[in-house]
Amino acid sequence: MSQTTLLQSKAISNATRSTLFKTFLRARRLQSTLTLKETFANQIPSRIEEIKSFKKQYGKTVIDQVTLDQAYGGMRGIKSMVWEGSVLDPEEGIRFRGLTIPEIKAKLPHGPGDSQEPLPEGLFWLLLTGEIPTEQQVRQLSTDLASRSELPEHVVKLLDSLPKDLHPMAQFSMAITALESESKFAKAYASGVNRSEYWNYSYEDSLDLLGKLPMIASKIYRNVFKDGKIGGSIDLNKDYGANLATLLGFENKDFTELMRLYLTIHSDHEGGNVSAHTTHLVGSALSSPFLSLAAGMNGLAGPLHGRANQEVLEWLFKLRDEVNGDYSKESIEKYLWDTLNSGRVIPGYGHAVLRKTDPRYMAQRDFAQRHFPNYELFKLVSMIYEVAPKVLTKHGKTKNPWPNVDSHSGVLLQYYGLNEASFYTVLFGVSRAFGVLPQLIIDRAVGAPIERPKSFSTEKYKQLVAQIQKSSS
Repeated sequence: MSQTTLLQSKAISNATRSTLFKTFLRARRLQSTLTLKETFANQIPSRIEEIKSFKKQYGKTVIDQVTLDQAYGGMRGIKSMVWEGSVLDPEEGIRFRGLTIPEIKAKLPHGPGDSQEPLPEGLFWLLLTGEIPTEQQVRQLSTDLASRSELPEHVVKLLDSLPKDLHPMAQFSMAITALESESKFAKAYASGVNRSEYWNYSYEDSLDLLGKLPMIASKIYRNVFKDGKIGGSIDLNKDYGANLATLLGFENKDFTELMRLYLTIHSDHEGGNVSAHTTHLVGSALSSPFLSLAAGMNGLAGPLHGRANQEVLEWLFKLRDEVNGDYSKESIEKYLWDTLNSGRVIPGYGHAVLRKTDPRYMAQRDFAQRHFPNYELFKLVSMIYEVAPKVLTKHGKTKNPWPNVDSHSGVLLQYYGLNEASFYTVLFGVSRAFGVLPQLIIDRAVGAPIERPKSFSTEKYKQLVAQIQKSSS
């Protein structure tokens, strides 16, 4: 019987009820002061037992059937991976630990003052533990991350030595890989640490990584596009988004708000996307969080994944030049049809899973409507939103005619003067770390095995299909 049920029971005396109530309040107060690491450590035994019991009872249950089309189609839709942080519903969109983006914005702690945006530190806590943290807990986590921000000298020298025309994502991945020298997990594993402690060192590496990513990202941005000098310094009293904005060289209050929103909604999108799956896959080999995240970032850099936001903006500029200020439905519709009829796609529209407008798109649209409703590029994006789904539906060659997250993010950054589109995926990468690292810690805590799916050659698949057809005839 739970404490709450006992308190409500008529079978106990008022004196006992009073004692229980005081105990309950003390437990709640203690829980609200626990650090993230303490909170997660307390959960590990029950998590392991839950998974062990679940597998024992239902381990032989068939949960999916795989078609040959799926095997050749990028394993699309095959249920074969455990990812605790989020689930993506084709119609409803993303849920972080069961919560929608509007619920996340309402329930997670916000920035100071009149801030309306959630803090990504709070989302990290939620993704790792499944619990909403208190404001005090998030402030402590913000300070902890900020205290880990200093980069080793060799990483700074590496970044300063790279050519400016090397894509920012390549630089981002190289710097994260170079941080392997700091890996507490790698050192502990080499010394023979017990596997029950793997999560502890993975946790420390993950927080070290998160703490250093703003420094890496801003160093790349300032080296490639500015004077090479970071915009400011880390402030232990500021939240993650505020420090990132300062390091990049932006002191605008609304830009800081955008960073908080951007980092939160770009963080996690189920485990099967390339960056999340790659981080999980490499991590399953017990590579350190540094090497695992670097691998994930190499996947995020692809034009079919994170780099898409750069391509969307480049396409928007071409559209704007072509219509020459005529943002009428007729003008936009003609350009969209010209794009499709030439064999190209409309960037920022469609999604591998979603079959509705991406909730992350709507969160960004809401931000723009509140902060700059009359901005030219926002008006253009809004008109495309009115026209494109109808055009794509008539075209008939897309399963999802609705916009995704990439079709809006670049416009927000452009408004505040972060105009360098090739850098946008780096910001995406900083955010994605908040989503993939919690699962890496969880994997180490519950002893997840190395991932090793079975593969067949085309000839072997032909033999398999023939056997299936023969047995069913």
